[in-house]
Amino acid sequence: MIIAVNTRFLLNELEGYGYFIHELFKILVQKHPEHQFYFLFDRAFNKNFVYSPYVYPIVVSPQARHPLLWKYWYNIKIPATLKKIKADVFVSPDGFCSLTTNIPQCLVIHDLGFLHHPKTYKGEHVRFLKKNTPRFLKKATTIATVSEFSKKDITKHYGVAPNKIDVIYNGIKQIFQPVSFSIKEGIKEKYTAGKEYFIYAGAIQPRKNLVNLLKAFSIFKKRLQSNMKLVVVGRLAWKNNEFLQLISSYKYRSDVVLTGYLPEEELASLMASAYALVYPSLFEGFGVPVAEAMKCRVPVLTSEKTSMQEVASEAGLYFNPNDHADIANKMMLIYKDENLRNHLIEKGQTIATRYNWELTADLLWNVILKTV
Repeated sequence: MIIAVNTRFLLNELEGYGYFIHELFKILVQKHPEHQFYFLFDRAFNKNFVYSPYVYPIVVSPQARHPLLWKYWYNIKIPATLKKIKADVFVSPDGFCSLTTNIPQCLVIHDLGFLHHPKTYKGEHVRFLKKNTPRFLKKATTIATVSEFSKKDITKHYGVAPNKIDVIYNGIKQIFQPVSFSIKEGIKEKYTAGKEYFIYAGAIQPRKNLVNLLKAFSIFKKRLQSNMKLVVVGRLAWKNNEFLQLISSYKYRSDVVLTGYLPEEELASLMASAYALVYPSLFEGFGVPVAEAMKCRVPVLTSEKTSMQEVASEAGLYFNPNDHADIANKMMLIYKDENLRNHLIEKGQTIATRYNWELTADLLWNVILKTV
């Protein structure tokens, strides 16, 4: 079988879709050497992403990074490439598929955030997604998504039959593990002058709700007079004016550490050394940092009535992400109640065993086979 995979998010600085593709397909190409995998990039690629001799990388230009080029890349260049390599199936893990090819397509759609929080996206992206997502869902032979929350959302808004959608939870990278006391102390000395810290991990963009996190942290600092720090790990993405303005005049600026993008080894150590994860995202299909924190024996504070509540289950402490006072209350509660903190840690480590890339790879493989 010739399997073509949309790998345009396999970039040197992996995030979101990129991590998803990387973790799954480095497993699948090793487990299924009897098949040929064609990786379709839209730019020069890192050879580390060619995971085996059964992977054939192809650069399909031009770089597809805005709506006009998305249409050209998926509807003109991809069909021609699929025909040339005689693909049996096209797997597209970024929520987009080709509307013009007759090759069976396996579409992975992670969430419908653009419908629920359009102001946190670029306007041209929202217009493209609102117009084309129903077309993608209809065109795809099979659909996979990363939570029951997202499956229900897709079914509700687009009327897709539930039996057309398979749930394949995200996994957790093996590098996310508890660390020793000495490593924790070293990390704290490096980043927070030896102080305990809350951590947020993810891109810095409006949907992640970091303005409310900063407001909550202000309340926490004012009321408890604690030397606790807040470490924000992630790159500046888009629409960050409000965040940047707030942080520039922030009263507790010296207690907030902005690390920028970090290699996953460093992120894993930072996560495992944290006092607690605070993940106030307004909307996610899964919420990978929540699962990573649980695996590291770090308690999770996150948004209620989202996929994160499904992922963390009884191991999470939940707040209303639109109410910064509620976020602050939960931060103060975890700080003052050590028994609660230990309870969440133990529950979280058990629940984290559900999220395994090997299992996810097997589930996706079954969807691919169903596609063809």
